[in-house]
Amino acid sequence: MSTFIQVAVNGLGKGAVYALLALGFVIIFKASGVLNFAHGSLVLLGGYVAVRTENHLHFLGSAILGVTAAAVGALVIERVLVARRPLADPISLALLTIGVDVVMSEEIIRRLGIEIPFLGKPYDGKPVHIGSITLFRTQLIALGVGAVLVGAFFLAFRFTGWGVAMRAQAENREAAALMGIRSGRVTAIAWVIAGVLAGVAVLFLATQDFSGAGLSRSTHAVALVAFPAAIIGGLDSTGGAIVGGAIVGLTESMSAQYISYDFSKIAVFIVMLAVLIVAPAGLFGTRERTRV
Repeated sequence: MSTFIQVAVNGLGKGAVYALLALGFVIIFKASGVLNFAHGSLVLLGGYVAVRTENHLHFLGSAILGVTAAAVGALVIERVLVARRPLADPISLALLTIGVDVVMSEEIIRRLGIEIPFLGKPYDGKPVHIGSITLFRTQLIALGVGAVLVGAFFLAFRFTGWGVAMRAQAENREAAALMGIRSGRVTAIAWVIAGVLAGVAVLFLATQDFSGAGLSRSTHAVALVAFPAAIIGGLDSTGGAIVGGAIVGLTESMSAQYISYDFSKIAVFIVMLAVLIVAPAGLFGTRERTRV
């Protein structure tokens, strides 16, 4: 029983990180209708800036700078590439973000070279022992940080002017524009928030406790595991992103513990396929209704 509790708590810690990334996918999709496949490269960008500045600013300063860099990177992609093509087909914009992702990720990996740095020095690799249960400090902090950020987002989404405008635009873009909502500003803020979430997520992704891969090409691959989390919850559901992240984190941890580590990498996608068979729009996604 203690092993199950240990795996479950650590899985929820991983799920909190996946939820932050999945929420980034969902926010951008709701605001602009774009599937941002450059999300993984924003994770690498934030981690790279944090690593390069850590010796001068220590962990907290470098973390803030890394999160800022990811947010600015997201804004640049939206303003320079996406916003200039308002009438472009969503599929072509998704392909555009794939191209951006390849360029950014390959350049960052090239700059890292053979170096595989790790982040999270204040907390990484320091387990917490509660009786017979051993928990990873990284996962516990990720769970706490995730809860705070998700709570702050939902408060902003519910009560701020941007949140109201975002919900109105997601419901009916044309009607929102007629009501004076500035679509460009709403979309830009959504991309910035998604970039911030990516920058925070890498502070846990590039640790020994999370994947053991450090900041490398593997970090990019791990970040994209959040995409199934967004699909499972529903691409247009912010709440679904949180549930999807938890499902992915628990699936990965439980299958690695009770089946095998290699199987855990495909277990997430098996769950995603099973959910899509039952609910094609995801667990909480909006189902399209066609009148015949």
